[in-house]
Amino acid sequence: MADGYAGDLSPIETWEMLAGDKGSVLIDVRTEAEWNYVGVTDLSALSKEQINISWLTFPGNVKNEEFVTQVRAACPEPDTTILLICRSGQRSASAAKALTEAGYGSCYNVAEGFEGDKDDSAHRGAKNGWKVCGLAWTQK
Repeated sequence: MADGYAGDLSPIETWEMLAGDKGSVLIDVRTEAEWNYVGVTDLSALSKEQINISWLTFPGNVKNEEFVTQVRAACPEPDTTILLICRSGQRSASAAKALTEAGYGSCYNVAEGFEGDKDDSAHRGAKNGWKVCGLAWTQK
């Protein structure tokens, strides 16, 4: 168990959990700008769609005070397995902790996120993450 939530998963482990647990959901906590310009996961092969609920608002990176309420509306059952993804795994870890504190028992962080960690040139999208792992994604 991670600090305050169920644990960290790699993107591949996330895909496998989404495939193996019919009731599991993936919540992307990035901003609308990121969903629109960077891309989103494509879970259609699993007959699922990601849920988009921002942890921070854009612009300004202010915490979305309605985050837990919005998740409750999308996932009313506290035993739902919730996997959270952001750009690199930082915001989604905070979101997983907040949802665990709110009573959800199975909240996981996608540790590498959608774009992954920065490489030696300080760029994302080449070292690790959902896209680098070759998992399905699409541009809006």
